[in-house]
Amino acid sequence: MTESLPGALKRRSKQVAKRLIGYDSRNWLRIRQIEAFTAFLEADNRKSSPVIEVSPGWNRYWKTMCSDYTSVDFPDFDICKDRTDRQYQIVIADQVLEHVQRPLAAARNIHAMTQPGGWAMAATPFLFRVHARPHDYNRWTPAGLKQVLVEGGFTEADIEVFGWGNKACAKAHIGGPVRAYGLWRDLSNDEEYPLMVWAFARKR
Repeated sequence: MTESLPGALKRRSKQVAKRLIGYDSRNWLRIRQIEAFTAFLEADNRKSSPVIEVSPGWNRYWKTMCSDYTSVDFPDFDICKDRTDRQYQIVIADQVLEHVQRPLAAARNIHAMTQPGGWAMAATPFLFRVHARPHDYNRWTPAGLKQVLVEGGFTEADIEVFGWGNKACAKAHIGGPVRAYGLWRDLSNDEEYPLMVWAFARKR
């Protein structure tokens, strides 16, 4: 069904108004993780390095930022059993590992696709509803995600893990749609309520 002209104009005017007042439509629970990934890619001009993303299918945040960007889409590219012949300076697995049936196999393939001296960047939710794309199998604390990467071949000393969340964000995501960051929502961190967990792992 095609949207009517008045409907399209109304929708567009709402988008413009939101942008003018600083409304942020990104997922609230991902704001700190997106900031961390952005800062990491900008440091030492890593965004110009060869980057591959094992993507759940949207390919939007990092594609626009990285000049030498490749992606493979999960689940057609099954990171549990598939790996590229080429190695990359940066391997991104953003919101993928919760969907894989064999996360240790996935971590081993991520390690194999990373160049020596390169980095893997992984992010996955901890406190978030089941969202099958096509399946939803796993949740990890920061310590749990670190252990997965260690068992995948990365050295423990070369892995940094982080988590972010708070009760307000957790409550906003219970029983409803994904919430936009919107206007000035609470970004304080409560370590007992990590909604999003992420890691940077360097391959020796």
